[in-house]
Amino acid sequence: MPKYLVRLISFTFIVAAIPVISIGLISYFIASGDIEDKVKDGNMQVLLQTQMRVEQVLKTLELTSLQFVNSPLVASSVNENLSYDDFAKLRDLSKGLYNLQTFTSVREAYLINFNMDWMVSFSTFRRLSTYPDRDVLTSYAKYPNSLFWITQSPKSQDKPVDEEGNTQEASTPPVIRMVYKIPVIPMTNQPKGLLVVEILNSQVKNLLMNNKKLGEVYVLDREGRNFLLEDNEVDNNQAIHALVADRVRETQEDSGFFNAYVNDKELGISYRSSPYNGWTYISAVSIQDITKQSKKIAWVTFIACTVIFVLVGILAFYGSRRMYSPIKRLFEFTKQIEVEGQEHKDEIVRIEQRFRTLFSTEKQLQQQVRGQFSQLKEFLVLKLFTGQISDSDFAYRSQKFGFPTEWKCLGVLTVQIDTLQESRYRDHDKELLLFAINNMVGELIPQQDRFSPVLLDQSQVTLLVCRSDNEAERKAYFFQTAEMIKQKIHEFLQLPISIGISRPFEKATESVLAYGECLEALKCRISLGNEIIVHYEDIDAGKKEMEITVYTQLKLLEDQLVNSLKLGEVDRVDMVFDKYIAVIVEKGIHFNEYPALMMQLISKVYQLVQEQGGSVKKVLGSKATIDHFLKLNTLEDIIKWFKVELFEPIISFLNHQAESQYVNIANQMAKLVHERFDQDISLEACASILNFHPVYLSRVFKKEMGINFSEYLAEYRMNTAKTWLENTSLKISEIAEKLNYTNTTAFIRTFRKIVGMTPGQYRDQYNKD
Repeated sequence: MPKYLVRLISFTFIVAAIPVISIGLISYFIASGDIEDKVKDGNMQVLLQTQMRVEQVLKTLELTSLQFVNSPLVASSVNENLSYDDFAKLRDLSKGLYNLQTFTSVREAYLINFNMDWMVSFSTFRRLSTYPDRDVLTSYAKYPNSLFWITQSPKSQDKPVDEEGNTQEASTPPVIRMVYKIPVIPMTNQPKGLLVVEILNSQVKNLLMNNKKLGEVYVLDREGRNFLLEDNEVDNNQAIHALVADRVRETQEDSGFFNAYVNDKELGISYRSSPYNGWTYISAVSIQDITKQSKKIAWVTFIACTVIFVLVGILAFYGSRRMYSPIKRLFEFTKQIEVEGQEHKDEIVRIEQRFRTLFSTEKQLQQQVRGQFSQLKEFLVLKLFTGQISDSDFAYRSQKFGFPTEWKCLGVLTVQIDTLQESRYRDHDKELLLFAINNMVGELIPQQDRFSPVLLDQSQVTLLVCRSDNEAERKAYFFQTAEMIKQKIHEFLQLPISIGISRPFEKATESVLAYGECLEALKCRISLGNEIIVHYEDIDAGKKEMEITVYTQLKLLEDQLVNSLKLGEVDRVDMVFDKYIAVIVEKGIHFNEYPALMMQLISKVYQLVQEQGGSVKKVLGSKATIDHFLKLNTLEDIIKWFKVELFEPIISFLNHQAESQYVNIANQMAKLVHERFDQDISLEACASILNFHPVYLSRVFKKEMGINFSEYLAEYRMNTAKTWLENTSLKISEIAEKLNYTNTTAFIRTFRKIVGMTPGQYRDQYNKD
């Protein structure tokens, strides 16, 4: 068997076998990985849906409870010593508690008044002192937050007692408790009362989504307990709890997935930690159950690959023989060609040696040059426009490449795309569009009237030949050529373009200067608009010096504009900026002066952002850069860029900064009250300390805290007075003096207005209770 035929069969067989084996292995591993990924993603979705379902129910209950706590009914009842005779009010309170049942899982709700020693539930009213779990309820008052959840079911040490004093046998199902302190604001360790809402654990457990294929979902509280277990259930997943806790501590991630061995069994564990209440949702599924389907896929893949492997081997054998037949005929056909030296044993190499004798080195080089001829012509023109070639060298190369060699003068046309906005193209199409324009120019202008069109930066550049001595005819010829190019591009591509025309010149090496003149002419678009054809001679004549008064006026407007931005006055910003643009346009400032003038305004705007503690890149975005500004072509684009990309983000950022400042100021004022309540603290004193006007501080405090400064100060002092009345033997006059009241009568009058009784009555009532 011929040597090359053996190689061909072997190579074909190997080339065919490698993809089959590779595809089989890759398919198996990809399928296995996809199954695990889908189970992982499924677990994550289940955990997310479970978390959202549970938290939606809890948040709904919190909102309903907050509305009840802030209702006038509760507010008026907090300071009243209710009894069984107040039937109407007790009925209204019980009805309000009953309305908290936004879903069936609310088991019971209690409204508790510590000061007046009573509590109301769905259907009962009793004294707090007679409630068996009063110590548990009293301990809730010491929690730091106004709202919190208790996940551990309360264990009552005493049997429940009815209103007649008889003990009852009852079994309390596991519950979680939501606790609101009354009042909600300010947060205190000695609230007037509590609202306690109990939710059955079994009802919360029903909200969990369990799927045998995706594992069982369970929830841990902040302490890592599975609080939804029934009393008779044992937690068999404590090892998983510990693994999840370690994982969260190591990665500092709120959610994730990992594999672990628990009781000699590999598990895939998904977890999500809720920032809402600190609960952790966990799902664990056996990896062995996941990979059962992967093994089936492995066998199917192996069988399919084996069949394909056999078929490929058969086809490789017969196909190689057929593919070798042309080589065999070619080998027989070239036998008569004599080769210098000894022929190789391989028939392909021998055929190659025979063919090499048919072609000379010169013909091969010519063939290569023809394939690169057009690229060499464009390369020569690019070197001309970049000043890398002399006149003599260019003349020699022009003749060799078939360029025009005789002319009266030369001229350069530079085409640029004005904008891709409001067109069917996007920014990433720009390079392709310039390539299309370059090809169109090459077809529109006869070869004898031009050198090869080239693309330079973001421009299409053409070196034209003019054979006329008349200056007017030259100018008309260049303009007509540019007009023809502009019309054809608009006809076929629907693109807005502008064309710059240089001054006529004689030496080809002056093309560098001519190209610069074209770019200079195209800058006129800032003042003249898009889709123009401009001669450099026309724009050069219009240059004039800018007056010093114009610069002074622009600087004043810049300062006004920055001040308006600081104040967040959107209308004034637009008005001042319109004046700024009007000054530039009306004074006829040359377009070359535009960037230099506006860069000063941009610099001041950037400085304003930095002074307010912001990052220019983060606040303004990627489009509000100097590079982006310098690429703008028309005055309309510049105005739009300033208003949309600069002013709007800055005003939004400054407004956000002002809102953050309000919260900080209100907190500082509250802190001053807490620290200096026993001194002569007033709104004016706070203004002196914080360096703000009193009227401004009053407005900010009222907006953030919901009450006036004087009311907040009086309420804080009365809360302090109640503490002293309860825990000390100070005289009322001494308490009034310590709270900086000038006379005892004013203190008593304020105390009665806020608390509802005199200080003496309050102390007597507290001692009696």
